[in-house]
Amino acid sequence: MTKITCPKCDGKKLYKMRTGRRRCAQCKYDFFPHTLPLRFTRQEWREIIHLFLMEQSSNSIVEQTGFDKKRILRALLKIRMVLAKDIPDIFSGTVEVDETYLGGTWKNKRKVVRDTGTKRGRGTSKQPVFGILCRNGQVWAEIVENVDEATLLPLITQKVEAGSTVCSDTWKAYTGIAARGYVHRLVNHGEGSYSDGKGNHINGMEGFWGYLKRKLASKGGITRARLPLYIAEYVWRYNHRADPERVKIQKIIQLLEKC
Repeated sequence: MTKITCPKCDGKKLYKMRTGRRRCAQCKYDFFPHTLPLRFTRQEWREIIHLFLMEQSSNSIVEQTGFDKKRILRALLKIRMVLAKDIPDIFSGTVEVDETYLGGTWKNKRKVVRDTGTKRGRGTSKQPVFGILCRNGQVWAEIVENVDEATLLPLITQKVEAGSTVCSDTWKAYTGIAARGYVHRLVNHGEGSYSDGKGNHINGMEGFWGYLKRKLASKGGITRARLPLYIAEYVWRYNHRADPERVKIQKIIQLLEKC
């Protein structure tokens, strides 16, 4: 049985109240244990999560569950929101860093967007995304405003333990990695090289970008406002790809209990 913890601070010392609530000894927060949002029962949530993990469309989930579409859309939004909070810990060892750009091809943009679009990163108006992958198979990715050194290096120092080996391409924003206390290994893609033959490459990160882009393309168009949630969803799916479905469902249930 899963031990009850405070959904606000994760405190483990709880007092049981006459009303059935629990009170956290640490932050004094009162809550009912194991309650789930949106008034779905635990079994209903399990069914919705099962269909979500199978990547069924919202219309298909409505048809199979019989719930109102607005309720299903709120449930799917809630799932993606809790997945966005379940991020990997600080990485260590050998990691790969890379950036990519998401969005339709420039010729397919509406003219008003083409005329007013802001150039980002390496001369594109697409949305830049930065990612870090640890060789243990865990990945983290986040939308960034740009791919300048002032943006990317602080993210690396926040997410990667000092002393780790960081593999990157030769983009100028990565120049200062060694000065931050890391072993920096470069792969020069401009010369057609994707590995230095010594295990230094960013093939794992590029593999994740390919996976992410295929999944997003299958959605047939996502608004920029919702893009962070979909990135978080596929980061979570990638990080838990080896888990059996029942384990994934239980993990999402636990996250929902804390929201």
